[in-house]
Amino acid sequence: MKEKYLYIFLLLLITSFSVQAQTAKNSGIAEQTKTENTLDKVQIYPNPVTSGKIYINTETSSVKTLELYDMLGKRIFITEMNGYQKELNVNNLKAGVYILKLSEKNNSITRKIVIK
Repeated sequence: MKEKYLYIFLLLLITSFSVQAQTAKNSGIAEQTKTENTLDKVQIYPNPVTSGKIYINTETSSVKTLELYDMLGKRIFITEMNGYQKELNVNNLKAGVYILKLSEKNNSITRKIVIK
């Protein structure tokens, strides 16, 4: 009889440690996701670009680096964004598909931009 109680006690003990470890892991993931990337809510419009200008809106005013690449991976230009909004003039670019990379501290996002 004592063996059954011992097994039940050990089973409950192991289960409680497992639940606590999983809860700690999930809260760590939630906290990491919360602070991970502030660039997720960036607005880049219009796409496709027909007016010759791209507008970029962000939630934070921290310094960001904007890079534009062609489809071969060649960097077309690089500039900095110091506020919540930025307007890029792309009148001098040929029609085609480009990649816009927006970087802030250790975070970065890339978006496909079509210029008509």
